[in-house]
Amino acid sequence: APAFPRPQAWLGFVLCFLAVVFPVISGFEEKRVVQILVLVLPGFLLLLYPAAEVPRRLGQALLAGLYFLIFIADGIIRAFLFEVYAAAPNSALVVSAVANSNAVEALEYSRTQAWPLSLSALSALACAGTLAAGLCFWLHHPPAQARISKRRLAFFALCLLLVGAAVASKPWRRHHPVPFWVEWWQDVGRQRDQWAALSDQRDLLLKIARLGAPRLTAAAPSTAVLVITDSVNRDNLALYGYPRDTTPSLSAEMAAAEGRLGIFRHVWSLDAGTIPALRRLFYIGQPDSARPSHLLALARTAGYRVFWIGNHDDLAVEQEHAQLADHVQMLNQTPGRSTSQLDGELLGSLREALTAPGERKLIVLHLLGAHPHYSLRYPDGTPRFADDAVEHELEATGRPFWIRSLRNDYDTALRYHDGIVAETLRLTRMEHPSAVWIYLSDHGQEVGHSRNQAGHSPSTAAGYRIPLLIWRPEPFSADLLSGPVRADWISHSLISLLGIDWQGYLTSQDVLAPAYRWLPPDHPVVRNFME
Repeated sequence: APAFPRPQAWLGFVLCFLAVVFPVISGFEEKRVVQILVLVLPGFLLLLYPAAEVPRRLGQALLAGLYFLIFIADGIIRAFLFEVYAAAPNSALVVSAVANSNAVEALEYSRTQAWPLSLSALSALACAGTLAAGLCFWLHHPPAQARISKRRLAFFALCLLLVGAAVASKPWRRHHPVPFWVEWWQDVGRQRDQWAALSDQRDLLLKIARLGAPRLTAAAPSTAVLVITDSVNRDNLALYGYPRDTTPSLSAEMAAAEGRLGIFRHVWSLDAGTIPALRRLFYIGQPDSARPSHLLALARTAGYRVFWIGNHDDLAVEQEHAQLADHVQMLNQTPGRSTSQLDGELLGSLREALTAPGERKLIVLHLLGAHPHYSLRYPDGTPRFADDAVEHELEATGRPFWIRSLRNDYDTALRYHDGIVAETLRLTRMEHPSAVWIYLSDHGQEVGHSRNQAGHSPSTAAGYRIPLLIWRPEPFSADLLSGPVRADWISHSLISLLGIDWQGYLTSQDVLAPAYRWLPPDHPVVRNFME
């Protein structure tokens, strides 16, 4: 049975723990540290049960040491990347850099980053030395063998259960260095393969755009700003009648707009995920056709200088859409839901793009919006919605506490998001009074609207309800804003707003055109598009 260390044996365990915990704390966010230390636990459990024979005990020490070294190397690498680039190893920045590198470039890079690399190497050596000292002390002063007892067996079983639960949980397991770096290397390979394919695809899209001969009309604005957000359900916006004041800034803009800020009431995405939703938005007509037309390729060919400013770290979005722009800024270097970079970080880049030279500019902002996790989408210390009529209504309909808490976080994120979106409109109008400005979400979000669920929802209508706001110099009529709109047709309205004359444009699918004719899509969930 495993034995607890004797007092004189604690030093070996303490040194091993310090050797591992320093790089773990340096390389991971606070909430991840506990998860990683649980994954480290098997090494310590191995040391808790020393063999009586020295050769076998030496084997235990070597095995535990190798296991600990994996976590030390992982933490040091992560800490280096965060310190130098504020990026995670699997971010688009790092994966792309490695995929685009070779041995000569790697050597040149090591020379330019000699100082931070040296510090990281010294840290790794210090941790490895501390680990070696701890294992040597354990080898010569192992824990004493103890009699089997229920308490010791229960403790050991509890530790094994904890480790087993951590390994079984994908959000925990994917941070283990072994599967993480195996997957990372595969990502690098996939990136190389995708570049070869997508580079050819982008060239094809630009060629197709040139064959279509798009040209700018006299109505083309000098500047157009397209704000695409993530996971915003229009039902949670005060502009759409939600009882919580989630849109104070946009409501103020609406009041002063004199009819030039149009709020389309019944807009639907055809997808509940970002990648397919953006494909329907940017590819005009059928995204899967043999000769698709891409909105950004058309805009560039017609004469727009295209900017893409993104707060998403998403290789697919960057390679399939963003890289078609003339200028690309992917400001977020932490992939996944745990990124905490706020959308407000994009405003400085928007100001620079608005004042950049160019007779015609199309600026695309890709925001995180209310993408889960909701609590990471607004600054720390922001007052949360809570204990009001909305929460009481959720409680009355049987929504559990955790759903109500997530709805409060979601609505708080939307209130912060409202300020950012309104600021993009104010900056656009201030620099270019005759500009057009478009805001929409890729898809919706289910947060206790129709069932006890929070997140992307392909099986409920909440997963598809999106907002659509447009600013233009001419006022909107109430009739124009009250009809249903499908997201896969919005590209035709964007072509109209950009003032592009192009043979593939269909007035019947442009909600801004008098010839617009609604045709319900074959939607997986929604049947009544006037809800």
